[in-house]
Amino acid sequence: MQLHILQLIYLIASVTFILGLKLLGSAKTARRGNLMAAFGMTLAIFGTIFLYQTEDGTHLGNMPFIFAGLAVGTILGWVSAKRVPMTSMPEMVSLFNGMGGACAMLISLIEFDHIQHKIAAGTTTAIEPGLFFIILLGMVIGSVSFSGSIIAWGKLSGRVNDKSFSIQQVLNIGLLLIITGMISYLLIAPPADMAPYVYGILALGLLYGVLFVMPIGGADMPVVISLLNSFTGVAAAFGGFLYDNKVMLIGGILVGSAGTLLTLVMCKAMNRSLVNVLIGNFGGSNAIAGTSSAIVGTVKEVKAADAAILMKYASKVIIVPGYGLAVAQAQHVIHELEEYLEKEGVTVKYAIHPVAGRMPGHMNVLLAESNVSYDKLIEMEEINPEFSTTDVVLVVGANDVVNPAAKTDPSSPIYGMPILEVEGATNVIVNKRSMKAGYAGIENELFYRPKTSMLFGDAKKAISELLRELKQL
Repeated sequence: MQLHILQLIYLIASVTFILGLKLLGSAKTARRGNLMAAFGMTLAIFGTIFLYQTEDGTHLGNMPFIFAGLAVGTILGWVSAKRVPMTSMPEMVSLFNGMGGACAMLISLIEFDHIQHKIAAGTTTAIEPGLFFIILLGMVIGSVSFSGSIIAWGKLSGRVNDKSFSIQQVLNIGLLLIITGMISYLLIAPPADMAPYVYGILALGLLYGVLFVMPIGGADMPVVISLLNSFTGVAAAFGGFLYDNKVMLIGGILVGSAGTLLTLVMCKAMNRSLVNVLIGNFGGSNAIAGTSSAIVGTVKEVKAADAAILMKYASKVIIVPGYGLAVAQAQHVIHELEEYLEKEGVTVKYAIHPVAGRMPGHMNVLLAESNVSYDKLIEMEEINPEFSTTDVVLVVGANDVVNPAAKTDPSSPIYGMPILEVEGATNVIVNKRSMKAGYAGIENELFYRPKTSMLFGDAKKAISELLRELKQL
């Protein structure tokens, strides 16, 4: 009876995962989808704890340790999520994703250890090849996801710098071939003592994860985060196979497939193939140093008072948010600016580039925090035709996603990447702290265009001053 109830719980949890993922596809319903999927996961966890039975009819043991782990994880996750600033959300996502990869890796190691004990005790003679293959794949993919996510976390938080060398890709391919060869050897002609080989594969997988992410440049980090997320999902799905657990299998498949699709969407947004992302070192330490020597024009600075006049008498304003907006925590004041302009009869919209920020959807989440209407968040393909009929574009902290070099300079590392075509507006106001290059490490032609004015300063302070000047007009 308990087993039937548990299967029903798993079915309900699986349905909530699917519906939750569907709701996550829209900014309006994302919060509800997240809560729905979390409810399903909670249901599956407690159903497993209280209703799961082994083949001999016994229930789970070590309950104090299980609940202690749940308590510690819940407290750490809750406190971290509450305290994390929006600027640090991408690295938190990477860190949490890495923990998921570590769990999948540990599941494979534990299952291998269980089988080894059974062989030593004489209750079984050998590991079934199909089962062993799943164990090894889950361990490798989980270890790559874990170490790669930790490196991504370090790079996003500024703790780790891009590192690459001339034979980087050759070494990576070599590691993959060695791992593949060792797995094939264990499956075809397993030695009496397999433990050294298994732990050797684990070490190589962890090393590959580090070397895989280390040379990838900052502009490609949204793609890498999506890809590592898909790795974790696939590894979790293998865990579902090992335990014959349908809800774990379905959850892993959903995460893996969604992560893969999101990775492809991110690549499409940059007009690049996944292979090019993984080996191109876009925006990394070896990126082209920019095209500043070829840029013709002068930088024109604008004061908040002059920018306020332009916006006061505009009929249409488009705001382009970027990572600098998140750094300054200026999402609330930008919403105040939007509300004030609309009271004055100005039409205000937000132009959202798919890879703006440090993770997919970063700008949507940031602006949702300040209660910006979802209807005002317009995607790149839809907003680009509107720039030519816009009086003022206010670029706040964005850089590479508005750089015309992506269309005009074949030598630029971002050449071919679709951008927000803000240069078509009548006036462009760019808020930045300085003339420092963006995350891709290159100069921005837009800053030197005749229609562009630079509003220097911290985004929160500059926009607050701009709002004050508007109210005084």
